[in-house]
Amino acid sequence: MKKKKKISLNLKNKNIVITGGNGFLGSQITNALLNEKANVYIIDIKKLKKKTSAKYFKSDITNEQDLKKILKFFKLKKIKIDVLINNAAIDYPPLKSKKKFKLETFPNNLWDKDISVSLKGSYLCTKVFGSYMSKFKKGSIINVSSDLGIIAPDQRIYKNSGFVKPVTYSVVKHGIIGLTKYTASYWGEKNIRCNAIAPGGIYNNQDSSFVKKINQLIPLGRMAKKNEYNGLILFLCSDLSSYITGSIIVADGGRTII
Repeated sequence: MKKKKKISLNLKNKNIVITGGNGFLGSQITNALLNEKANVYIIDIKKLKKKTSAKYFKSDITNEQDLKKILKFFKLKKIKIDVLINNAAIDYPPLKSKKKFKLETFPNNLWDKDISVSLKGSYLCTKVFGSYMSKFKKGSIINVSSDLGIIAPDQRIYKNSGFVKPVTYSVVKHGIIGLTKYTASYWGEKNIRCNAIAPGGIYNNQDSSFVKKINQLIPLGRMAKKNEYNGLILFLCSDLSSYITGSIIVADGGRTII
């Protein structure tokens, strides 16, 4: 009698591409993947902040030709891509930005830039790397949306600061969910799974007044810790989630349920 194959979190030697892997959330995810012995390939327009065993490509994800050059590396090296994590995005930390982002005066050039990097970039990476993954008929694409891809920003928590959460953030994070569902349906027959996570805000020494206000909106009464999404990402990278596709997994401490 044949033994049943044991399904586990095992990511050893899995080839995982992550965009924005040099950012605050991206670096947490990258470290978690490296700890699981995965082969991690970072695509980021910014220089690496510190040494890492991950392979690094300095690239603009809004440039399809740049992405095709990176894909050529995988093809020449005969490296199969097992997972693509679309994480790169433009964000504006509350109370730290000098820009006010009021809808009435929101700059059109900023709209174009935000949509290009945060939404078009994910689409292009899905198009370029996902097409390659589909030829192997197995893979996982993970998109990073937000709790603000489920609900609208509560501008009241920024009251008295002058800050306004920009319209582009909502449009992008809702759009990521649409991209996720489309991709899951389109490549389902190729055994390419596509899911999105919708994380809440991560505590990063924000202003105490802001933290107090946002904590009051979250049933768990706190923002996420910086490494608190790692387990969810590892799960979606692994075969433990082999029958999950097209899902939007909300991890926001309960904020969007009330």
